[in-house]
Amino acid sequence: MRNSYKAIFAEHAQSPETRQSLFEPIQKELDGRALVTLFTSFQYNVALDDTDADMLQSVLQQNDLSSGLVLMLHTPGGDGLAAERIVNICKAYSGTGDFWVLVPGKAKSAGTIIALGASKILMSTSSELGPVDPQIFRNENGRTKVFSAHSLVSGYDKLFAEATSATGPMEPYLLQLSNYDVREINSYRSLINLAEDIAVKMLAAGAMNGVDTAEIQKRVKIFLDPDAGTLSHGRPIFAAEASGTGLPIEVLDVKSELWENIYELYARSERFVSGRAAKSVESKEDAFYVSSPE
Repeated sequence: MRNSYKAIFAEHAQSPETRQSLFEPIQKELDGRALVTLFTSFQYNVALDDTDADMLQSVLQQNDLSSGLVLMLHTPGGDGLAAERIVNICKAYSGTGDFWVLVPGKAKSAGTIIALGASKILMSTSSELGPVDPQIFRNENGRTKVFSAHSLVSGYDKLFAEATSATGPMEPYLLQLSNYDVREINSYRSLINLAEDIAVKMLAAGAMNGVDTAEIQKRVKIFLDPDAGTLSHGRPIFAAEASGTGLPIEVLDVKSELWENIYELYARSERFVSGRAAKSVESKEDAFYVSSPE
């Protein structure tokens, strides 16, 4: 007899059992590849980092990946080095030596870097990728705020250029420039360059193997330079634009049974990391999560 109380409690808590039945039908539609989800919260100020790589590796060790791996990814981004590590982990554990990324919602910043390391990117017409410049978490007046590294650097450069060319009083410029620390700006420049280097190398070793570096940079400029197209770190890059760069994009039919199962798994997982948890990594049999900070 079904334990109704236990089922109701599991639904209320959004525990992993409420999602595990959705993995099998999705895997069958994706060439039998094992499906693993990696979600980090858009609700809480958490970033993709080595914790996620460790949780992912723990799950992959316990699953049969002989037929390959599909990583369902939903994240606002974080550390580019963690993204690079996640790509390497996925390739190392996958029985086919490659992996696919499935983006049901948003894979931004470092999440996009992970997608660029995949041999195939599965999206719907509403799924979002974005520029790969890192997100910066800053404490201002006791509150944590999130900025893109590109916006901070470009804002400083614009203000500095205006100050050096000004013919009037300098005080207003100096006052605004005092809000910046040049050491931090230089650090952000390095992070931007690092993210670009990782992204290009991922593509050169995978989806764009055999294409020279300059050509890869040209093809995926929309991901490397927000000023080149998106004009904002947060503005989405949809499947049509991503396909135009030569990336291996497969657009899934949002009216299909496959997408219905994917979307339910996405919706349940997204709710989980907007409430009880801030991060989660799950398969049909295993689950790891980081509790929410509230």
